[in-house]
Amino acid sequence: MSNSRIAAGIEYCGRDFQGWQRQAAGATIQRAVELALSRVADAPVTVICAGRTDTGVHARQQVIHFDPPVPRPERAWVLGANVHLPEQVSVTWARTVDVGFHARYSALERSYRYIILNRDARPGLLTGRVTWECRPLDELRMQAAAQALEGEHDFSAFRAVNCQARSPIRTVTRLEIVRNGTWLMIDIRANAFLHHMVRNIAGVLMTIGMGRQAVSWAQTVLDSRDRTLGGVTAPADGLYLTGVKYPAEFGIPDAEPGLWPDALIAAE
Repeated sequence: MSNSRIAAGIEYCGRDFQGWQRQAAGATIQRAVELALSRVADAPVTVICAGRTDTGVHARQQVIHFDPPVPRPERAWVLGANVHLPEQVSVTWARTVDVGFHARYSALERSYRYIILNRDARPGLLTGRVTWECRPLDELRMQAAAQALEGEHDFSAFRAVNCQARSPIRTVTRLEIVRNGTWLMIDIRANAFLHHMVRNIAGVLMTIGMGRQAVSWAQTVLDSRDRTLGGVTAPADGLYLTGVKYPAEFGIPDAEPGLWPDALIAAE
C-alpha cells in the first residue's frame, strides 16, 4: 500500500447516470471512476468526492481523493483512467497531496451554476444539459428575491425530505442571476449544500421570475423552514458543480478558465 494520497478533478455529463454515489444497481459516476482507477492500479481503488451530485446533475470540476494501492505517476492516473472511463466522464488532473487532505472535509466552499434556456422552443443540441423554460423569466425580480437567501440561514425549506445532513444551517456567500440573451444562469456559492438545495432555490427563483409569486416570497419560504411551502424542485438538467475551494496549502487547482459555459451555449 502506498503511503501517498492523490487528489483529482473529474468532469462529467450526468445525463446517463444515476448520480455520483455508488449503488447496488445502475450506472453511477463513482462506480465508473473507481473501476477505471482500479484498472490503472491493477487493484481495488475507492474514491471520496467533494460533494455527491444527484441523478442527471453534471460537474465541471468535481474533486476526489484516493489512497493509491501502488505508486503511479500523476500523468498515468489521468491518461490511464480516461482510457477506461465512459466518454461522458473525464479525469482532468491528478496531484499528489498531503495525507491530511480530504476531498469533502477539507473543502471551504462549493460552487454551482444552474443554466436555463428561456425561449419558446425547446433545446435540440443541449437536451439534458440545460433546463428549458418557455415562460418569460424576469431576472431582475429573481435577483431581488435572491438577496434574501445570501448569508447564514436555516435552509430547512430548501432541503429534500430525505436529506441526511445533521444541520440545515448553511452560509451562501454568492447568489447571482445573469442573463445572456435567451440564457439565464444562477450562480451560487456556499460553504456546503443540503440535498436538492440548489434545485429548490432555482425553483423558487424561477417561480418569482415568472411573476407567479412576489419577490418577498423567497424570504417567506426561508422563514417558514417548511419544505412544503417551497414550490417545485427545478429539473436536474441545468445543474453543474463548477468548483470546490480548498486551503491554498493543499495546492488544489481551480477549474480551468476559458469560454465555459459560453462554448456550451454557443453550441445551441
